[in-house]
Amino acid sequence: MHSNWRAASVVALTLLSSAIALSGTAAAQTTAAAAKEYTPSVGQEGKDVIWVPTPQSLVERMLTMAQVKPTDYVIDLGSGDGRTVITAAKKFGATALGIEYNPDMVELAKRAAEKEGVAGKAQFMKADIFQTDFSKATVLTMYLLPSLNLKLRPTILNLKPGTRVVSHAFTMDDWQPDQVDSSEGRTAYLWIVPAKVAGTWKLDGGGRNAEATFTQQYQNIGGSAKVDGKVAQFSSGKLRGDTITFAIDGREYTGRVAGDKIEGTVAGGKFTATRSGS
Repeated sequence: MHSNWRAASVVALTLLSSAIALSGTAAAQTTAAAAKEYTPSVGQEGKDVIWVPTPQSLVERMLTMAQVKPTDYVIDLGSGDGRTVITAAKKFGATALGIEYNPDMVELAKRAAEKEGVAGKAQFMKADIFQTDFSKATVLTMYLLPSLNLKLRPTILNLKPGTRVVSHAFTMDDWQPDQVDSSEGRTAYLWIVPAKVAGTWKLDGGGRNAEATFTQQYQNIGGSAKVDGKVAQFSSGKLRGDTITFAIDGREYTGRVAGDKIEGTVAGGKFTATRSGS
């Protein structure tokens, strides 16, 4: 009996020693993993661009320019370390998504969102921005090269009118920005996706019947007009998202574009317009 007790004690001590050793190994592995946690370096190569972070003050300025609200869905193209997405969620209350090709950066951004307490509203996905649908965005942010902005431009112009687009440093070629601002010597550009209004419109209201033919270059509108069949002066055409303003013979029209319909106000009352040809 005595010898059995001693044998059992030896077995128990051996098992305890093994457990302690395994625990120590696991702890060492966790410590090693933490020590090796991915740290990006400024200027590192990416799929289409090198990584250079946007200064935090400019991130906040860009989101302010876009008038981000809690009801917005912000998508950041090439989200890097996630700071724009996290700021949109934490400071502006928006739901936000970062699209990033580098899987290590995606995981880094996810950890940062968790640390900042916004993982539920700030999410990240590993994807190619040119092969990803971002049409649900109400605000689009980016820090890409001019050639990439230009490549994305047709897709951006097909987003819902009123979508706000903000770019750090780089423009959209001949699509002029609606606003330019800066912080810490860095520049940001804002565009508001315009409705498509080119074509001939029949206008009813304001005590007269008129016809206007709009030509369009992004948010700028030119054109010609007739009132009661006679040539009239068309001027001051402008789009801001789906809001259109223009003047015929000095009378200003302001309306909201919805496809082939416009409803709004003109001196003397309300007006409606229907597109009859493009």
